[in-house]
Amino acid sequence: MIYFIFALVGLTTGGLINALSDDWPRRVPLSRPHCYNPECTHVYGPSRWLGISRRLLDGKCPECGEATRKRVVLVEVTTAVIFAAMPYFFTNPVTLIITTFYMAILILIIVIDLENRLILNITTYPGTILALLFAFILPNINLRSALAGAVIGFLIFLGIYWLAKYTFGPGAIGWGDVMLAMMMGAMLGVPSILTAIVIGIFLGGITSAFLLATRLVKPKTHLPYGQYLAVAAMIMLIWGSAINAWLLG
Repeated sequence: MIYFIFALVGLTTGGLINALSDDWPRRVPLSRPHCYNPECTHVYGPSRWLGISRRLLDGKCPECGEATRKRVVLVEVTTAVIFAAMPYFFTNPVTLIITTFYMAILILIIVIDLENRLILNITTYPGTILALLFAFILPNINLRSALAGAVIGFLIFLGIYWLAKYTFGPGAIGWGDVMLAMMMGAMLGVPSILTAIVIGIFLGGITSAFLLATRLVKPKTHLPYGQYLAVAAMIMLIWGSAINAWLLG
């Protein structure tokens, strides 16, 4: 039963993530789900708030005929699956709820970064503050570890930011990546933030090499990097203890 409840919450959260991913990059306040077409002002009713429901009905905006994007369904389904899996990994209620909340933030960051090459301060700043506050009640991290993780994440990616700027030019690594690393450090603590950064760099390197080898991108193309860090953070939130134990022998 708990898996079904978390799946349902995840589906709803996926709808919220879709709405935020549409509105926040445009610098507009969150509003009720609406047509993505900028020339259309149609606001969906409750029966069409979720992308899945819109696809099941007719898949189009009733006013302008704009098709429902595949992304909104993918985000809702993926979030539902991830949320449904969380009770399997965490039995402590506090850890379960907070870690699931972290997953939602990271999914939101991935979606916005992939589509807009942006990591917004409105996600990372509050996320960092909340992670520091949650360190008071989470059983597997304390405030000292969270603060140290935030500082280490910030400093490491600050160095990478300046190195990439002078080596590859502006845009290779964005300031949002630095803020994301800081937030991850507050969520994960020490030494998990170090492992997460290594995993993120590895994922980014492997993916970039594949895209270059298949000529899907050009050598000087600046690819969004935040999703690799966010995925690494998600991996460490779930399997961090086992990975750290293996790395430390």
